[in-house]
Parts: sequence; C-alpha cells; structure tokens
Amino acid sequence: MSHPFAPMEIRRKNLTILTIYLILFGLLTQLFAQEFNPSASDSLSTVANEIPVGVILDMGSWVGKTVHSCITMAVSEFYALNSHYKTRIVLHTRDSRGEPLPALSAVLDLLENIKVQAVMGPETSLEAKFLAVLGDKAKLPILSFITSPSFSTEYPYFLQIAQDETTQFKGIATLIESFKWKDAILIYEDTETLPYLVDSLQEKDIHIAYKKSVSPMATDDQILEELHKIMTMETTVVIVHMSPSLLSHLFLHVKTLGLMREGYAWIITDKTMNFLHSMDSSVIDSMQGALGFKSYIPTSNELHNFTLRWRRKFHMEVIELNVLGLWAYDAIWALAMAVEKVKMPQIREDNTTSRLNLMDLANIRASKSGSILLSEILQTRFKGLSGEFQLMNGKKLISKAFEIVNVIGKGDRRVGFWTLMDGITKEMNPSVEKKYSSSHSGIEAIIWPGGSTTTPKGWVLPMSGKKLRIGVLHKQGFPEFINVDFHPQSNVTIVTGFCIDVFNTAIDALEYEVSYEFIPFVNANGQMAGTYNNLIDQVYFQNYDAVVGDITITSNRSLYVDFTLPYTDMGVGTVAPVVENKNMWIFLKPLDSGLWITSASFFIITGFVVWAIEHPINEEFQGSPAQQIGTALWFGFSTLVYAHREKLLSNLSRFVVIVWVFVVLILTSSYTATLTSLLTVQHIQLASKGNYIGYQAGSFIQGVIANNLNFEGLKQYSSPDEYADALSRGNKNGSVVAIIDEIPYIKLFLAKYPVGYAMIASEPTTNGFSFAFRKGSPLVPEISWAIAKLREEGKLMMMENEWFKRQSSFMSQDSVTSPNIANSLDFDSFRGLFLISGNLISFSPSDILDLLTS
Repeated sequence: MSHPFAPMEIRRKNLTILTIYLILFGLLTQLFAQEFNPSASDSLSTVANEIPVGVILDMGSWVGKTVHSCITMAVSEFYALNSHYKTRIVLHTRDSRGEPLPALSAVLDLLENIKVQAVMGPETSLEAKFLAVLGDKAKLPILSFITSPSFSTEYPYFLQIAQDETTQFKGIATLIESFKWKDAILIYEDTETLPYLVDSLQEKDIHIAYKKSVSPMATDDQILEELHKIMTMETTVVIVHMSPSLLSHLFLHVKTLGLMREGYAWIITDKTMNFLHSMDSSVIDSMQGALGFKSYIPTSNELHNFTLRWRRKFHMEVIELNVLGLWAYDAIWALAMAVEKVKMPQIREDNTTSRLNLMDLANIRASKSGSILLSEILQTRFKGLSGEFQLMNGKKLISKAFEIVNVIGKGDRRVGFWTLMDGITKEMNPSVEKKYSSSHSGIEAIIWPGGSTTTPKGWVLPMSGKKLRIGVLHKQGFPEFINVDFHPQSNVTIVTGFCIDVFNTAIDALEYEVSYEFIPFVNANGQMAGTYNNLIDQVYFQNYDAVVGDITITSNRSLYVDFTLPYTDMGVGTVAPVVENKNMWIFLKPLDSGLWITSASFFIITGFVVWAIEHPINEEFQGSPAQQIGTALWFGFSTLVYAHREKLLSNLSRFVVIVWVFVVLILTSSYTATLTSLLTVQHIQLASKGNYIGYQAGSFIQGVIANNLNFEGLKQYSSPDEYADALSRGNKNGSVVAIIDEIPYIKLFLAKYPVGYAMIASEPTTNGFSFAFRKGSPLVPEISWAIAKLREEGKLMMMENEWFKRQSSFMSQDSVTSPNIANSLDFDSFRGLFLISGNLISFSPSDILDLLTS
C-alpha cells in the first residue's frame, strides 16, 4: 500500500526540478545575449555608465561584416577583462551601403537621437570626406580606416587608425630600383595620394611613362580604352593603386587583352592586397604573377588565439581574418581606455525621434567632451593584436613594415619584406641592425606573369610588328655623315653615311631584333623641311621615334628628347692654313745679330787668352807667329764642338776653358731649341684682330664663336670645298683666316685636304654627335651600351677611318689632332750654311796661311 503523501511529494520534487531548469535556462539566455549583444550585458549593470558609439559600415560587404564581428568581440572581451570599469561602450551600428549620403544621414541620426560620442568607419574615401567635415564641426572623434595626408592637418578629429598607405610608396620605388627598371606606368583610383607616389618614384630617378586616374564608375569601354593605350607603350612596369572592387573589374580585362604575359610586371598596393583572400577566384586567377605590398601583422599567441575564437564564433573556417578587423579591434580597445579616463557623464538617448536635415549642418551642436576624449585617444598606447598601437603625429598609425607578396595559385605567397629602416629584406628581424637594402637578391624567387621566372626588362618594343620611325635630315655639304638619295623611278630612298653605319651596327649589336625605317625630313619638294631643332621637335611631338644624323647634344635639346652616348669626338676646333717658311737663312734666326757678334768675339778672345797663358810653358802654343795665331783661333772655335786636342799645362787655362765650355753648352742648347721652335710652331699663324672667321651655315656654332672669340666678323660656308676655297684666298682677299667647327667636321675636312691645313688645339665646348629618342625610350640605354661596346672593340674608329679617309690614304692621325706640324727639312733651309762652309773648304791651306800673315 502506497504512502498517502507520496504523490504530493513527487509533485513537489518535479516542481523543484522545473524551477531549477527555468533558472538555468534564464541564465543561459542571459549569457547568450551577453556573448552576441554586448549592449545586453551592459544593460545588466546598474552601475556602469553607458557611452554610445556609432559604427558606420557597409554591412552588405564581406569586409564590413568582418570588421563588425571583430569590434563586437573587442567590446565583450575588453570588459570581460576589465569588469571593474565604470564606463561601458555601447555600439550602435548603421549600414552605409558603401554610399556617402546614407553614411552622412546615419551619422546625423546617431548624433541627434543617440548622442554618440565617437564614430568608427567608414570604408570608402567619399564617405570619409563627408564624415571628416562633420566630425570636425561636431567635435566628434571619427576613427576611420581611410588614410589621407590632407585629412591629418585639415580635420583634427579625423583619426586614421589604418596603416599609412603612403609609406609603402617608398617601398615600391625601392623595389623598382632594385630591378633596374627606369620607367613605370601608374593607374590609380583617386588623386589624393598620387603626389606622394610620384615623389617617391622621382627620388629614385624613375620616369613615369604614363599615368591615368580611373573612376570607380568607369565603364568597360573606358577601362578597355586605357588598357589599349598601355598595349602600345614600350614600358611594361605597371603600378596599380585602387580599391578591390575597381581592381577586380580592371584585371579581368587585363587578362583578356593578354597583358598578363611574360615581360610584364604588375605591382599592386595594399589597398587591394590586404583584401585579396576575399576576392573572387576568377579575379585572383587574372592576377597570377603580380607583385603586391601587404600590411604586415606580426604573429603572436594572442593573435592566433583570437583568430581561433573568431572562426569558431562566426563559423569562418576558410576565409582569412581581415587586417581591417584587427585594426578595428585595437581601436575599440583604445577608445574604451580613453572613455574610462575621461569619466564622461551619463548619456541619455532622446526618446523622441528626430532627424537633422542635411541642409542644417551649421546647427550641429558640438560635443562638450569631444576634445578631451580626442586627447586621451591620442595619448593611448598599448600592444594590441596588430602590434604596437600608437597614433603618430596625432593621426596616422605607425607603419612598421610591409610584406612583399607574389600572387600565385589561390592566394599570395610572401617573398620578402620592406621596412623604412632596413629596406628590402627576406626576413623580419628587428633586433639585427643593418644598412638599408635596395637589392632584391635576398628575397624569394618570384613567379612573374606568364609563369616566367625571368625578371622582366621593364620594356618591350611596341606590339603588332610596328617599325620604329627614324627621322633623318636631308642636308647638303657633308654627305659623308649622312646622305639621302631619292630614286623616283623605283620609288626607293637610300640613306647612307657614317652616322647611318654607326646606327645600323649598334642595332645589330643588340640581343634582339628591332625593326625600323628611315624617313627623310623633307617637304613636298624634296627639300629639307627645317633645321636640326625642328627635327628634334618632331620626336617630341611623337611624329618620329628617333632621329639619326649629325645631331649634337645640347642642354636645350635634352629637355625634349633623350640622347644616347656620343659616338664622335667632343669639342670645337679651329682649322687654319699652314704657313711654309722658305727662308734660306733660317738657321741664323735663332740668334740676333748682337748675339752672333758677341759669341764670335768670345770664341776669339777665349782662344787668345788660353794662348797667352800656355805660350811660355807649352810647346804646342809656340812656333812662328802664323802658327801661334792659327793655334789660338783653332783652339777658341774648336770648343764649339768640344774638338780641342791641345794639352793644357796651366791650371789657370784649364779653369778658363771649363767656364767657357759651360757657356758654349748653354748657348748651343738654346740655339737648338729655338731653331726647332721656328721650324714647327710658327708654321701656324692666327691673329684675331681685323680678321674674319668662317663657320658652318645652319650650325649653332655661331653662338660659341661669338661668346668666346673676338674677331672682325663671321662668314658662313656649307661644305669642305668651300672651307678650302675660303682658307686658300686668305683674309686679304675678302675671305677668312680660319674655320671654326665641331671636330668631326674638321676631321672630314682634313681628310679631304691633308696638305696645307692643320687643326689648332680644340676646346670641349660641345658634346659630340648622338642619336635622339623619345623621352623615356628604353632603347636609349641599350643603344648607349652598343656604342660603348663598338668604341671598346675599335669598330667606331674603323668606320671613321673608312668614311673620313676614303679620299686620302696617306693622311696621318697626328695631322688631325696636333697643331705642331713641321715640314720635312730641305736644302733650301740650309743653303746659306752650306755656301759658307763650301767657300771655306775651297780655300787651300797656303791661301789661308797667306791670308793670316798678310
């Protein structure tokens, strides 16, 4: 028999169990609400002061969802660790849909109705510009992911919590320099940061071949138009700085047009690379082989554990955690710390819903505690998930490093790092001090577009088999340099000359084939269409790709074109007639008459002085009067050639002879030097006063002459034959005493007229002949290398000899370069000397004796 109270006891137990289940369910519900809604947790607290904070994100984008998940976790985890804080951040999220007007409207609503004390977001530049103005007006701190150099100074309440994107531009310039690329193309979305990128490239002497801004609203046709322009360019290094959405649109067309092939190098900034794993697989496939810069987040146990918690909580097992989410997480912590320090008063929401009109921005009320909160945020510093959190210069997050990544497969592969301190490195090791590296040799191997492992040259010749258009000047007078022959019957133009040979040989020396054609610079009548400068202008206006001919390098022309190394001698020389000296008494000219008489007198005196000393004691100086006179004269004059053989017995006579022999040595040496000078240097005579100078018609050399020399006047001539005619007639016949021209022209003149003319020492006032190309042409260093190689191998000299010495096989190099030209000595120059000597020899010894005794 059962106990009468058993059912009641059972019912009481069941009720107790049910009550326990209800209590546990309620607790679990509250815990669940705390985990997924921090505001619910805050509402449980009757002590904490709730501080509303607005969040403006594009909740329809993967980036917006990731950032929102990170900041909600940041709030819950921060206050779980700091439960004693008397303030609590309450998030109020609004969806901007990625548009500036909804973002602005949402902030106005949050200000008026929620009374938010700070706002985080937005994600786009247009939204950031609106919010920056609004935040400054309302003294409301705006924590933004957008970095802008101008915002940091114009809007003090606009805090840029993301890594400064302009810092990576220095890294991009260093990377381009390390590959020895000289030119680059820029494609960008906004112009705000463009000057910083341009400055970084120019600091490394990297020429910007082309730059173009692409609108986020650009159509397919507009993008294809720009890509077709790039296809026609020689430069193959392209820098892309734009948002992920616009870049996705761009690269799908890049691959379709075949611009992701071998030889090209695409460099992408962190504006896209930070979000590569969130992009569509077809876009990543179109970017294969590209290089990119990516914000570097140092690994840590805290970051690893947070990533695991984030994936478990939001079921993100595959997608990579976004760097913006980590920056947002740290920024929320910094904001929570600052709010606690400010001790802000209780903020009560307005229950009456109202909406500010966008036209009533002037009526926005400024926050009373906004400036204090801003100051505390700027002073906050701690180690967060993304590394050391600190706002440098009041705004921008300190940029630690960037990863250099290579887009391969389904994502990217790190190949190295770049930092402001160390440059390009393979590994991050802050503890090791080293010099700044500008070399890519230490990084991992790169797979370039097209699957190539060969580093691109940075340029290619234009596509579609286009020939280079080479302009040549149809000039008369010096056909050896360049000559254009028209054949009307066959409609063929033949271009020849020394300049053409050098260019053809330089092109042949390249390791690849270059197709080109020579186009004469002529008018409809077949005459020269302009001057040298006009021809240079045609290259600048892109009517020609290059100019070949006797083109002189000048500073003014270098502003419009790029020159190769010169392939001729540099400088200006003067050519003048050689004056032949036919004087039969030229051997007497080294000494004047007074010196001749004095020298002869001393020879006689010295002979008789020695005779007077030696006569009493030396038998060789004794004998008949005639013998003694002859011995004295013979001894004196024989000292001229040191042929005296008489033995001297007196020390006094020996001393006299020693002194006299020294005098004779000095006298003969001076005579020899003076006679040599008369027979060489004085053959070229050029005086400036009262004389005329000639120069080549149409040459800029006239300015050089006018600035450096002082002559009576200048006259123009057009060919070597006119040069010779003018010099042969001389200044007295209304012509010129000399021709001043560039050394290559003078060499050619002396090759045709090697006798009777010489070149006086030149002055290096010109830079020689060169080939002119368009600014930034990649062929300039290649052709310069070929010219240097031709000069080292002696081929340039061989071509010069072939063209300049074709008409004169006996011309010596010395006659071109040295003004000290001496004619061969002939009998006429020494006829007087031989006449005297012959007459003396014709006398018999008896006649000489009779002459002396008479």
